[in-house]
Amino acid sequence: MSFNLASAWAKDTDLGLNADLKGNRLFPANNPWNQAIDTKPVDPNSTNLINHLGTDTELHPDFGANAYWDDGKPFGIPYLVVTGTEPKVPMRFRYDDESDPGPYPFPADAPIEGGANSKGDRHVLVLDKDRWKLYETWSSYPKTDGSWDAGSGAVFNLKSNKLRPAGWTSADAAGLPILPGLVRYDEVYIQHAINHAIRFTVEDTRRAYIYPARHFASDITSKNALPMGARLRLKADYDISGFEEPAQVILRALKKYGMIVADNGGNLFISGTADERWDDDLLNTLKQVKNTDFEVVKMGKLTTQ
Repeated sequence: MSFNLASAWAKDTDLGLNADLKGNRLFPANNPWNQAIDTKPVDPNSTNLINHLGTDTELHPDFGANAYWDDGKPFGIPYLVVTGTEPKVPMRFRYDDESDPGPYPFPADAPIEGGANSKGDRHVLVLDKDRWKLYETWSSYPKTDGSWDAGSGAVFNLKSNKLRPAGWTSADAAGLPILPGLVRYDEVYIQHAINHAIRFTVEDTRRAYIYPARHFASDITSKNALPMGARLRLKADYDISGFEEPAQVILRALKKYGMIVADNGGNLFISGTADERWDDDLLNTLKQVKNTDFEVVKMGKLTTQ
């Protein structure tokens, strides 16, 4: 698949909030996010790395329709698909030395993770379907003049495998893009396949990162703590037959593509879209999976400074 053809295919992507990407892959097929790791060797320290995550730690879907909370609003990370004619607006970044400068194609009402009043990470993800470019920010606040203030921002050309500069953050602590690692509704219920690795967090990351991550956010030096960019996979012999099909879609991806440490957070919290269409009861069945059902894919060279 050529980059030009990939770009042409991407134009059939729907527009709007949590839009159907029509099976179009974010980044080329040989990008780390899109590469299968089910036959890769296991890291020699896998057992200790997994045990460091706790005893019977559950896989936790950190997204859903929010059927249980009082506010009833979806939780997770939303995204917005726009055209190449979406007006670009000025951006101001707290960490401007590690951010890609504006302007960004952010509407004034672009969806913010957690909502307008959120005190959390406040990620904003906007995909330009015509240029096949991804714009992501962290700690994002719209201003009355149409501009945005944010902690950091990153722009990714989805037709390229180019990484961020070594040591740079992004809208995520590991210096990685966010949208390519989210569990999306269109993948699970329309395409019935997730063809990429999934973003996840752990409480105690190591002061180190491995490819494709570019940044660490910890002072922990223990060899049993996972570095940013580490990749786990669900063990091949884990029986998923008892799960409903949408859950099996997610579990099959965790076997074939695994999940990548991208931020500090809850242990084994996998990321997905904030979408009112999710079935929270079904997603919660994923909590039957425990940390010891995973193994760490053999890690490459560690960067520690």
